[in-house]
Amino acid sequence: MIDNVHFQSLALPGMTIEGYSRAMVQSVWRVPEWNVGFDVGAMPWHFLDTPNWFITHAHLDHLAALPVLVSRRSIMEFPIPTTIHLPEELVDDVRELLDIWERLDRGPQSCTLKGMIAGDEVSISRDHIVKAYAMRHPVPALGYIVWEVRHKLKEEYQGLPGSAIRDLRQSGVAITEEFRTPLLAYTGDTSPVGLDENPDFFEAKVLITEMSFVRPKHPREKIHSYGHMHIDDFIDRAEKFHNDKVIVGHVSSRYEIDETRLAVRDFVPSPLKERLHVWG
Repeated sequence: MIDNVHFQSLALPGMTIEGYSRAMVQSVWRVPEWNVGFDVGAMPWHFLDTPNWFITHAHLDHLAALPVLVSRRSIMEFPIPTTIHLPEELVDDVRELLDIWERLDRGPQSCTLKGMIAGDEVSISRDHIVKAYAMRHPVPALGYIVWEVRHKLKEEYQGLPGSAIRDLRQSGVAITEEFRTPLLAYTGDTSPVGLDENPDFFEAKVLITEMSFVRPKHPREKIHSYGHMHIDDFIDRAEKFHNDKVIVGHVSSRYEIDETRLAVRDFVPSPLKERLHVWG
């Protein structure tokens, strides 16, 4: 296997998180079990078999490798076509970008671009949908949650014989009700308002978000104005995180990763600290 871009993996119940995230460098994530990825700031060769990608915003460290992904998948003729979901405001410009690359490279940039707005949902399997949420960043930005969707027989029909249930279904009676579980939430880059305005992110089994800054001398007001988060934003909301695992990436390139890990160890209260994983 060609190894051309660094990434890390974390095996969790029901999903494997793969990717790499560093501010101003690259953000790329995927869950191979679901054939879904998030952001394309770089493109590991190992990720090319993933057909469905959800883009949070158009900053280079989240989008720069899009032509690489689309071109390689086109040339290698993967059986499942490439589909890129992205904020609706970006569709025309990204299409133009890919057209320019096609002329420069003289190779195909074949994919489907699907614009999304907050509240839109996309089915990625029989049991999973991805829903878009508005984030807070200086450019148009969305976050995403992968929901497990199950349909169960309504309580009033439980215990009926199969023939009776069949007859009810054939007569048009709605005999099931939908249950949703938020499995994986990804914010991309956002100020803490992106979390506060979308409480479902605090309930997902796994949350992938950003912790760009940890030093006390970095003023939160300025950090928030640039659409990012500080460790103190997590400390202030520690009791809100009901996630089984909180993965934080997008660490500032001014830091060594261990500086962020030490800050989490020293300042984030339990039990959030034990569930918080610094990526890098």
